Amino acid sequence: MSFICRFAPSPTGPLHIGGVRTALFNWLLAKKNKGKYFLRIEDTDKERSKDEFKKQIITSLAWLGIKHDGDEYIQSKNIDKHISVADELIKKGFAYKCYCSEEEINEQKEKCKKQGIPYIYNRKWRNAKDLEIPKNLQPVIRFKSKISGNTIIKDLVQGERNISNSTIEDFIILRKDKSPTYQLSATVDDHEMRVTHVIRGDDHMINSFKQKQIYDALGWKVPEFAHIPLIHSEQGKKLSKRDNASTIEDYIKMGILPDALRNYLLRLGWSYKDKEIFTKQESIDMFDLKGVGKSPSKLDISRIYSINESYIKAMDKKELFNYFKEYCNKFKNKLEDSKELIILNSLDFLKNKAKTLEDIWKNAKYILIDKIEIEAEDKKLIDENSKKIINDFIIEFEKLSKPSKENLEPIIKALISNHKTNFKGVGQPLRIKLVGSRFGPGIYDIILSLNKDEIIRRLKDL
Repeated sequence: MSFICRFAPSPTGPLHIGGVRTALFNWLLAKKNKGKYFLRIEDTDKERSKDEFKKQIITSLAWLGIKHDGDEYIQSKNIDKHISVADELIKKGFAYKCYCSEEEINEQKEKCKKQGIPYIYNRKWRNAKDLEIPKNLQPVIRFKSKISGNTIIKDLVQGERNISNSTIEDFIILRKDKSPTYQLSATVDDHEMRVTHVIRGDDHMINSFKQKQIYDALGWKVPEFAHIPLIHSEQGKKLSKRDNASTIEDYIKMGILPDALRNYLLRLGWSYKDKEIFTKQESIDMFDLKGVGKSPSKLDISRIYSINESYIKAMDKKELFNYFKEYCNKFKNKLEDSKELIILNSLDFLKNKAKTLEDIWKNAKYILIDKIEIEAEDKKLIDENSKKIINDFIIEFEKLSKPSKENLEPIIKALISNHKTNFKGVGQPLRIKLVGSRFGPGIYDIILSLNKDEIIRRLKDL
């Protein structure tokens, strides 16, 4: 069997992290089975669809390494086909024109609300032999849902689901302006694209029951459905676009690496034995829908940081530098050419204890800026004794032709002895003067990363 999967976002807002995981699962299932994975932009909502969101969706998925086969499929280009299928459904007796006004529909909804029952369209125009067609009123087209019996979906994640057809209303497939609704467009496009597996959030379950009826009415082959649980916030609520860290862009700004985020999303609701870290190829080879859980997953920012830290530690230095440079150029100041080699050579200690690219930037800030600003709290720590230690260090440091850890250690030890202090007593004032804070990389790493003249300039700036 040839696997064809698709991810079908609407460009009405930034790509949501839940959507990214859906794209990932579709991509993994297709690649695992040597199939195809397509990206379909569902842009039939003319008012809310924006080209900027379409671009953001495409670039976000590409950043994460989820690459679609072929060109993007643009749903709006297939509207004529959607309309022709609606006409076909009318001819076959599976759809009808509904002339109910907005006032009538609102009255029905209000009546149901007062009775405390869910609103279901009353099917007034389903058999309209004795009804007079109103003038100057454009109809909507409604699908003639089954009234009796049940519809069953054998879901690949949720198991068999059974619903009474009486609970499915005669839903609209064409609006008054002839624009197709999601139920029609998605069904037609999935059929046209020969999609074999539809993987999406379990909030789409009712849509699958509706769309299955359209498939059956047209005699089309029904794809396999897999409804994956939604992602909840750390507070246990359904994650929305208003939540912090809900879009890919949020994670990029935080300094999360694409491989780390992809690894986290893979494990968010899916498991393989007790394995936690997966290469891209391992995730393809090991992924299957049997490992997807049925319960909602809770977003855990601390876990994302932890996985990201693991990737930062293990990553090749040059590859990490390229990510860091891109991060600085996009979210900080452009990385100066004169600083690049210093940063590259210093990455081994700059990434120490760094959970994000932002952390590396904070550690490297003393290299990236020429004018050190010392905060008030740290300035208080540079007392008269600290100034003497700094001056004594300058005297000995200026004698060194080529500073190294081997010739720096005796100087530090002598300062500790002469000033009757400890390593912190010497290292802290030096660090404050060199990086602007008592916190930062190790003092030897700092000194050896900067030019000798720069070290002296910063220390003499008392």
